[in-house]
Amino acid sequence: MYVVDLNCDLGESFGAYKQGNDEEMLSLVTSVNIACGFHAGDPGTMRKTVKSALEKKVAIGAHPGLPDLIGFGRRNMEISPQEAYDMVVYQIGALNGFVQAEGGVMRHVKPHGALYNMAARNAKLAEAIAEAVYQVNPQLILYGLSGSELIRAGAKRGLLTASEVFADRTYQSDGSLTPRSQPDALISEPSTAVKQIMNMVKAGTVRSQQGTEVPILAETICIHGDGKHAVEFARGIRDMLQAEGITLVPVHDNRNI
Repeated sequence: MYVVDLNCDLGESFGAYKQGNDEEMLSLVTSVNIACGFHAGDPGTMRKTVKSALEKKVAIGAHPGLPDLIGFGRRNMEISPQEAYDMVVYQIGALNGFVQAEGGVMRHVKPHGALYNMAARNAKLAEAIAEAVYQVNPQLILYGLSGSELIRAGAKRGLLTASEVFADRTYQSDGSLTPRSQPDALISEPSTAVKQIMNMVKAGTVRSQQGTEVPILAETICIHGDGKHAVEFARGIRDMLQAEGITLVPVHDNRNI
């Protein structure tokens, strides 16, 4: 039996700006990564998203990013490991305040965007993020790109980790995601995404843009909630996964935490 988590980045509206399809997506995923105010989100959005996730029994995680609202946290910044540590501690604490106030429990942490990709390659940044998570709560699960420095740093620090793969992104031969600046970075056809997911979950490989089969571990699958047809895409992915006999549960339930 194959068991995976299906996660989505949500709570990314702020002020007068609405981003994503939060309520619809919460009915389709098993875990949610909620923006903490740096790359997106604001206090009201955080509270509402936490409340909705608890009502729908979706596992809650913090989604800390770089302080870059204009760039949506997707632009690289020169930051030190200490700055990464401070940013992550700050943002986890902010979201956890709302989780506790609503009577819930935070389950995981997944860095966002450029911070995520930087930590996938940079061991020092990865170790700083893992340390931040551990010091806030060593029971939190650290989500990171499968095979990345972030996964290695989390395991080294003694955290439970969840190796993440992407339904709607293409891969390079080194296991990294194809940069969004390239035209072939995104997968928009659900059937193509499911074929990729099936290979990752059942065969443990993904075909790169260079045509090579890259070893990969799929413990949690990310789908994005901010595309034009995001809800239809996510529903198609979920339905086809279940039709293929894949059981969808949050990581913490699968680990009996």
